[in-house]
Amino acid sequence: MKATAKYYASHPEARKKRLEYQADYNKRPDQLKKRIELNKINRDRGQYADHDGKDMSHHKNGRIIEESASRNRGSKSNAPGDKRARGKKK
Repeated sequence: MKATAKYYASHPEARKKRLEYQADYNKRPDQLKKRIELNKINRDRGQYADHDGKDMSHHKNGRIIEESASRNRGSKSNAPGDKRARGKKK
């Protein structure tokens, strides 16, 4: 278990606040549009419910590529928001 997961497991108030924020964030029109677009591409490619560990990823240059889900979520360079959200390497 990574440090962030440990923190939220041991701080229920912080975890609740984070989950509330994430729920609001995921309801935003821009996030809904992004998910709808990527889900459509996954369905068109026949991998929507494949459970192969791959999904579609937006990149800052506008391309949409297939990559592993873990790599997609851990990227620090795909989008400007990723860098701002995660900060710099220590």
